[in-house]
Amino acid sequence: MGNKQTIFTQEQLDAYQDCTFFTRKEILRLFHRYRDLAPQLVPLDYSDKPAVTLPYELISSMPELKDNPFRQRIAEVFSERGDGNMTLDDFLDMFSVLSEMAPRDLKAYYAFKIYDFNNDDYICKSDLEKTVNKLTRNELTPEEVSLVCEKVIYEADVDNDGKLSLADFQHMIVRAPDFLSTFHIRI
Repeated sequence: MGNKQTIFTQEQLDAYQDCTFFTRKEILRLFHRYRDLAPQLVPLDYSDKPAVTLPYELISSMPELKDNPFRQRIAEVFSERGDGNMTLDDFLDMFSVLSEMAPRDLKAYYAFKIYDFNNDDYICKSDLEKTVNKLTRNELTPEEVSLVCEKVIYEADVDNDGKLSLADFQHMIVRAPDFLSTFHIRI
């Protein structure tokens, strides 16, 4: 036929397939999505593992994220450096966790990290306030936000320490049947 462009080595594709929930075809499709964000920065040949990081501004412009009120937190949580700028590995990790194939526990772990705005490994009242304000696009009064946060903590705080641990959060997610259908991105 013709010369076929090699994007990844066989070993790289095997490794990506082993550490994501994607087929080879989906990995290649996501590579092209990543590359389309900045073709001048992302080479077509990734076999020598180039050190390419795309800025948050490009990542957040993707249709899957641009209208999401948590886009900045999502990018920060999935970027290795925590700044929202993403390597291809970060990009694949994000799409993998947010895919329909990722298990509930993995999704819950990353949802917890996204809602833990102050990165203290707990979802406290201030984290919940930020979450509620983002979800409602700041349409609730401070009193309404406070009431919602108090109710969430009352309902989900199993150990009664006034904040949600990962275990508290996972216990709450088990009782939310729509969580899996809402915490995903289609590729």
